[in-house]
Amino acid sequence: MKQVLIVDDSPIVRKYAKRILEELSFSTRDASDGQMALQACSLTMPDAILLDWHMPVLDGLGFLQSLRKMPNGSHPKVVFCTSENNAESIARAMSAGANEFIMKPFDKIIMQSKFE
Repeated sequence: MKQVLIVDDSPIVRKYAKRILEELSFSTRDASDGQMALQACSLTMPDAILLDWHMPVLDGLGFLQSLRKMPNGSHPKVVFCTSENNAESIARAMSAGANEFIMKPFDKIIMQSKFE
């Protein structure tokens, strides 16, 4: 079973994403900020990461840049999930190593198209 790490400072978003991803037959773990996510990745690198942009401690972009420098850090598919919708933000995320980009709010159909 493929594992997805959900990284978002909102417990509601994490719970909603977890429910959708588990319905799609993924196992999930979660973290409330980028620093906790880096610690989780150092223990077990996930197959994919759903990543929020704006978080305390370490934001999504900082996490992504650090992740891609880790051993096996190029492996996970990273889907940025944010309310940022300007082209410059999307370009920054993609150049930092994001594979996909989805806007909040998301639903099961959107998640399925990005993770399957």
